[in-house]
Amino acid sequence: MNGPAAGHPSGAAITDQEFALFQRLIYKIAGISLSDAKKVLLVGRLAKRLKHYGLPTFSQYYRMLATGQHPEELQVMVDLLTTNETYFFREPRHFEFLRDEIIRPRRSPAPFRVWSAACSTGEEVYTLAMLLAETLPNAPWEVVGSDISTQVLAKAEAGHYPLDRNEGIPPAYLVKYCLKGVRAQSGSFLITPELKRRTHFQQVNLTLPVDAGIGDFEVIFLRNVMIYFDMDTKRKVVANLLPRLKSGGHLIIGHSETLNGIQQGLEPVRATIYRKP
Repeated sequence: MNGPAAGHPSGAAITDQEFALFQRLIYKIAGISLSDAKKVLLVGRLAKRLKHYGLPTFSQYYRMLATGQHPEELQVMVDLLTTNETYFFREPRHFEFLRDEIIRPRRSPAPFRVWSAACSTGEEVYTLAMLLAETLPNAPWEVVGSDISTQVLAKAEAGHYPLDRNEGIPPAYLVKYCLKGVRAQSGSFLITPELKRRTHFQQVNLTLPVDAGIGDFEVIFLRNVMIYFDMDTKRKVVANLLPRLKSGGHLIIGHSETLNGIQQGLEPVRATIYRKP
């Protein structure tokens, strides 16, 4: 017997059984545990895809995805269900720690590499890039941003944001690293080409082993994504990232997150900051 359906203004409704199918699918692909409270969000984000294909039920849309014959639509579904809100200089104490405790005492001439492992639309990557440009003006550095969503990666790579997204960027950085849009681009700003040249974006599914081609890092930011994973997936993700973190390197997670019980070869430095011995 079908359970209560969550409706949407488009007319599409989802039963408990249908929702459970999508919960399993997004967990299988991205390791994300969608709670029952996310049913309305799922309907809101996917109803337009049913409309696009002229499908009356979520079961039919699920069957279309499950055949494996539409990998591009599977990616669209992942994009729609994994997009996270982010902003510049979020949780600023992490950036202060990076500047004062990691970069400033450093004496190595080797390139300093930071990975933003769940970068969404790129604000974290460019925050890191601004910080590194200021703190390491005469040294080589690079910031890599990755996400499972190709949609947000395209936005990140463009480095083009509405003006109201610049809150949090220090005024001096705004002048130096952001170009105010004119004419057709008015009401927006662009990250400067000099800064963008030191950044690189690629699609990475953190629940799968990470290709060694991405290189090794002094610091990995893995913030505000662990909250979507269950314990087993968290273990898997940390195990996948650790080989890419250099000895003595730091892993930084979000302020609402913890690695309790899954530190796997990491030493806590302070809340939300861990070091690989």
